[in-house]
Amino acid sequence: MESSTVDRADTPLEEEVEAKTVIEAFHRTAAEHPSRTAIRTKGDAFSIPWGALRQRVDKVAAGLHKLGLRKGDTLALMFPNQFEFHLADLAGMTIGATPFSLYVTASPDQIKYVVGDAGAKVAVIDEQFADRFLKIKEDLPDLEHIVVVTDGEPPEGTISLAAVEEDPDPEFDAEASAAAVKPSDLLTLIYTSGTTGPPKGVELTHDNLIKSIEGFKQLIDFPPEGRVISWLPNAHVAERNAHHYIPVVLGLEITICDDPRKIIEFLPEVNPNWFFAVPRIWEKLKAGLEAKLGSAPEEQAEQAKQALEAAIEKVRLEQAGEDVPDELARAVQQADENLFVHLRKALGLDQLEACNVGAAPTPPEVLEFFHAIGVPIAELWGMSETCGYGTTNPPRGRIKIGTVGPPAPGCEIKLGEDGEVLVKGPFVMKGYRNQPDKTKETLKDGWLATGDVGEIDEDGYLKIVDRKKELIINAAGKNMSPANIESELKSAGPLIGQAAVIGDRRPYNVALLVLDADGAPGWASKNGIDDSSLASLATNDKVREAVQAEVDKANDALSRVEQIKKFHIVEGDWEPGGDELTPTMKLKRKPILEKYEKEIEALYGE
Repeated sequence: MESSTVDRADTPLEEEVEAKTVIEAFHRTAAEHPSRTAIRTKGDAFSIPWGALRQRVDKVAAGLHKLGLRKGDTLALMFPNQFEFHLADLAGMTIGATPFSLYVTASPDQIKYVVGDAGAKVAVIDEQFADRFLKIKEDLPDLEHIVVVTDGEPPEGTISLAAVEEDPDPEFDAEASAAAVKPSDLLTLIYTSGTTGPPKGVELTHDNLIKSIEGFKQLIDFPPEGRVISWLPNAHVAERNAHHYIPVVLGLEITICDDPRKIIEFLPEVNPNWFFAVPRIWEKLKAGLEAKLGSAPEEQAEQAKQALEAAIEKVRLEQAGEDVPDELARAVQQADENLFVHLRKALGLDQLEACNVGAAPTPPEVLEFFHAIGVPIAELWGMSETCGYGTTNPPRGRIKIGTVGPPAPGCEIKLGEDGEVLVKGPFVMKGYRNQPDKTKETLKDGWLATGDVGEIDEDGYLKIVDRKKELIINAAGKNMSPANIESELKSAGPLIGQAAVIGDRRPYNVALLVLDADGAPGWASKNGIDDSSLASLATNDKVREAVQAEVDKANDALSRVEQIKKFHIVEGDWEPGGDELTPTMKLKRKPILEKYEKEIEALYGE
């Protein structure tokens, strides 16, 4: 772990959160803002204030206590984005138990592995997942009860959450139980999505999360009645921190989006003050706006095009540290008043204090576009092992496109001799559950080996090159980042939605390409192709010709050795949580190589 470059955070972490544990913070929030909305659904079909939420949490906690859940036990949760996740998680926390979530796409075998590894005593789940749990319950001797959220009779072998809530342990004291929770106690387990093997259980303490929240509070001016949208998987660290723990600690309003595919519809109603999304969402927003502007009457479309070109030119000059000519500044200001302000309002992004993107590289063209229309997206970087905290482009400072920003308050960063990013701070995990050897390998002298390869510029901003284990080393020994190549491919036009680059120990790079589910049918319609299904378009000669043009455009931006020599268009789509993508839309590289071995070998054998 010798370092070649060191960059220490010059911003200390301030103690801005009075509570020492998340459950203490919840009690404070409920006491100080009993009538402020805590959780709601679209159109206020359901809404509950913090005070009433505390009452229900205490009842559920007492009911779970009567079932035998105790401090130090683990509590399995499996929910889509819905109110009961927050209710059950806080109830478990009240007892001093450790709630953790499973991805809703998990198979029975995956559930068995994670629940068994965690040693869960009780599971609280949505009824739709009951069959999966009942199928493997006999293989989980520690799992004593399965509690389901249901409107009717619970399946045999389960008990309804309503029955648990209505049958509390009369001896249970929620206040005293919560007060007994210590900062060093485990708050949750985050199971990594397992792109290269079985998931690892990241152990995060109350203190870990409180320290990360203190850092975010220093970076972002959260309004007293700020709003966020709960829409990412509950099992992901970004969702738990941004849309569960931070709102609980700071008293923000949570709107539940029960279908992640509809997140864009929720933005105008909620007008969030902080919005985090993976690159694919921002790519879709950009494509939708460009299509809308392009379909306007010819004169208006041309004016919008010129306004965007001017605004992007201004962004690029600012990014390069060059002066912006007065004439250009005036033109962009006028464009903002006449067009961009209306775009922001239509999107629901006109009341942002901060907006972020992370989890994968974002094409620079996407970031430039949103900066141009007045939505300054800031890339950030973090991991499950760091509570999703680490570096971020400052929302009230200079955002450098192409970097994930400088270290956040209280974070120390340095690079190992091989360029691996090492991080240190009070938000770093306790360790991996049941894996002392892996913990020892990853944590040395307080420094976490992240597995990411990075570069630090002269201003202390970090650029992530790629995952250490995912770098391509071709037959000639050249190191390449597949993620960066894939980013170029996806930003080259409207047709390529997903890309997986292959080239490790090979003479040249090839790619598996998936057509964009939104862009490709629209392109097909404009080009007189009747059958717009992705399966049909994948074999269409006209589509292949257009995809080749996008690949050529991407290749122009790449070095010769990085360029894609051949490609295969996959028939159909890659869905989050499927064979090819994790629930957070990261590529499952090894399963992709195995599933498409025939197609890949054909590209090298032609």
